[in-house]
Amino acid sequence: MTRDGVDGVAGETGVAGAAGETRGGQTKAAILRAARERFAAQGYERTTIRGVAADAGIDPSMVMRYFGSKERLFDAALAVDLRLPDLAGVAEGELAQVLVRHFVERWEGDPADDALLVLLRSAVTNEAAAARMREVFAGQVAPGLAAALGAERGARVAGLVSTHLLGLALTRYLLRLPPMTALSPEAVVASLTPALEATLRSTP
Repeated sequence: MTRDGVDGVAGETGVAGAAGETRGGQTKAAILRAARERFAAQGYERTTIRGVAADAGIDPSMVMRYFGSKERLFDAALAVDLRLPDLAGVAEGELAQVLVRHFVERWEGDPADDALLVLLRSAVTNEAAAARMREVFAGQVAPGLAAALGAERGARVAGLVSTHLLGLALTRYLLRLPPMTALSPEAVVASLTPALEATLRSTP
């Protein structure tokens, strides 16, 4: 075989490999999205591998190939990064609005595909989900507040701040209570910010 022939075969193999990796990535992303939607709608206990596979348009064996079990699929689908802004440079008087706006903008995008909302729904009936939720807020919200307010005060207010934010998630995006869904995103920010500000002021 000529050198050109060798290079041609290698090039074709490389292209095929890259295409396979792309298809694999697309399949995995489709599985994760379908899983988040299923977990959001049905919770952990009622969600099945077969149901996730059907939503993703693939065979159930493909789900098992990528994730191995429902528990591992749940862990992968609910890897939560709150993507909090750097709160260290935020003035205390602006902190409540920054937090409320961040979560409203996050959840207004696509609530069904938001891992935190899926986790909140599942946490009611699944201890593993509840433990993950505690880890998320202990590992991300509390340190963010500590950067803005100092370690001791941040620790004191973290639970109360979480109460406001999770209450918003529950009433507007999960239960979809009409008085909450009727509000525009800006109205939610304007209405909830003073309540969170009051909480921060009352916790020295």
